[in-house]
Amino acid sequence: MNPENDISSLKGIGEKSAALFHKVGVFSIRDLIEYFPASYIKYPEIRQVSEIRSEERAALRLKVLTEPKVAHVRGMSMLTFMAGDDTGSVKIAYFNMPYLKKNIRIGAEKIYYGIVKVRGTSYAIAQPKTYKEEEYSELTDVLSPVYPLTKGLTARTVTKAVAQAFSAAPSAKDYLDDNEREKLNLMPLHDSLYSMHFPTDKEEYLKARERVVFDEFYRFLISMRELKAENTRSRNDFPMIEVSEVSRLIESLPYRLTDAQKRTYDDIIRDMASDHAMNRLIEGDVGSGKTVVALLAMLTAVKNGHQAALMAPTEVLASQHMQKISRLLKNFDVNCVLLTGAMTEKQKKEARREIADGTADIIIGTHALITELVEYKDLALAVTDEQHRFGVRQRENLSSKAGKGEPHVLVISATPIPRTLAIILYGDLDISVMDEKPAKRLEIKNAVVGTDYRKKAYNFIRKEVKQGRQAYIICPLVEPTETGNGENVLEYSENLMEYWGNEVSVGTLHGRMKNSEKNEVMSRFASGETDVLVSTTVVEVGVDVPNATVMMIEDAQRFGLSQLHQLRGRIGRGEKQSYCIFVDTSGNKDASKRLEVLKKTNDGFEIASEDLKLRGPGDIFGIRQSGEMGFKVADIYTDALILKKASEFANDKDNIELNSDSDYSKKVTL
Repeated sequence: MNPENDISSLKGIGEKSAALFHKVGVFSIRDLIEYFPASYIKYPEIRQVSEIRSEERAALRLKVLTEPKVAHVRGMSMLTFMAGDDTGSVKIAYFNMPYLKKNIRIGAEKIYYGIVKVRGTSYAIAQPKTYKEEEYSELTDVLSPVYPLTKGLTARTVTKAVAQAFSAAPSAKDYLDDNEREKLNLMPLHDSLYSMHFPTDKEEYLKARERVVFDEFYRFLISMRELKAENTRSRNDFPMIEVSEVSRLIESLPYRLTDAQKRTYDDIIRDMASDHAMNRLIEGDVGSGKTVVALLAMLTAVKNGHQAALMAPTEVLASQHMQKISRLLKNFDVNCVLLTGAMTEKQKKEARREIADGTADIIIGTHALITELVEYKDLALAVTDEQHRFGVRQRENLSSKAGKGEPHVLVISATPIPRTLAIILYGDLDISVMDEKPAKRLEIKNAVVGTDYRKKAYNFIRKEVKQGRQAYIICPLVEPTETGNGENVLEYSENLMEYWGNEVSVGTLHGRMKNSEKNEVMSRFASGETDVLVSTTVVEVGVDVPNATVMMIEDAQRFGLSQLHQLRGRIGRGEKQSYCIFVDTSGNKDASKRLEVLKKTNDGFEIASEDLKLRGPGDIFGIRQSGEMGFKVADIYTDALILKKASEFANDKDNIELNSDSDYSKKVTL
């Protein structure tokens, strides 16, 4: 069976199941093979009731002691009964599952698996999973995958489909030969893909992960080098000179440019006047003024008689750029045009007309800027914002729209990366580092706290809201998972609504929402209609809400320091004092020590260097840390050594072209 076949070609995957897989981004058998678990469960040995501590995840062999009863509490049904062993009894509770009552019989014995809560001499488990003895004994022998799910898609369905995909599709053909694998100390490709889903132990998982990470980095680097080779051959089709309007704009700004901003603009002007097309990355910390420098470059292009385009990763951010840039350029005779997918067909048609006939000077938008329908009259400068949210190919697509020649390319990234890694990762780009912040910005006050601080934090947030300000609360998960580890957005927001009542309005945002829903939620928050936004890390992308002064990050120990710093960058964007509260739920001294780095400094480059030193391979029984640059598994900090290994191997193989159809890993996000 071809790995490109639709997911519905697998036995047992009908139209409804296929639609659920589509919701999580799985369309083909290849997608399914690359749909790696978010974490793993090591099921514990069966124990007795008297041995269990509170909040411990446990497996208990229990007999049903009482008849199940169904009650209704706050709009929910609650089924409860007692079960026990020779050492004690446990109250079992299931919410909104009254149909289980008919299957529960006094004297029936099963294995109950879940989180036990102990209050005095009373034990309770909510929503436990149940197993027959032989079923559970099989689970204790392996690491069980925990997949990101959506409503209606069960772990059993995914696991079964993945196993079937490996049986049905041919073995992945490895682009590394035996000698190369031995030299690199890497697993065979097919074995690594299988072991990512079904590792027998932690050691096997780590070896499998190393191979998958190597492949992601290697293919990324090869693409970068191909792009670099193309770009070094690109002559400057749009030579430009400095224009007086830029000096006027700088003088009209309500603040003075930093030395870093001036240096970076000098780099850009030098590039655009040289013999070759500019291909430059502006790497700067959050709030360092990268967008203003990009605006100076765009104004230069326009006043040299050309068009400039700015591509942002979200519609909300594109709209914000449009408002800010239009306001700053209102006295400069520059026509700014917005183009996003959310606009009406009539609006899009008009925008495309202005772009094609040259009426539009600066074009701001999302992926809509690179669709086939868009034709530019004279695109000389292509700016992409938040590089790690876009791929190399998307940058190329925007560049290819110039028509008359190769446009200058400017990439903006708010991900501070140690220079040694940046040189490897951005092999196709010259780099300008902006390491200063505008003088008016107040330093964010930081606190690392335990779970017992939550009530104080909620009261502090309520106080800020009453003073007319707003707050973010970040959770690592969208909804409850099988592991039960980590706060989730859906339950957390419900609990806050109940806690604050009508005093504070709460919004909910996560990556599984439709783009239109996300844009609406973010727009309400940006306009001040919502006081507190409970969100996953989707807010990491640079939306500017100057009125937001508090961020509270739950399970902070589960994120990398650099990602936490990116999240923190959503606040401190106005003139009011801002506060970031990192909630460490682990009780682990090493985790708290790592988070103290964020308490000591707001310097993203210093944090990135510390992250490189301190971050380990993560907790496979917890939540996989989000990687930078859009990689599925790889993380530039955790996996810095593998990145260097892949870079060295790419240097050796620079002139060898890979057969892109030869393995399952070809679809690395680039």
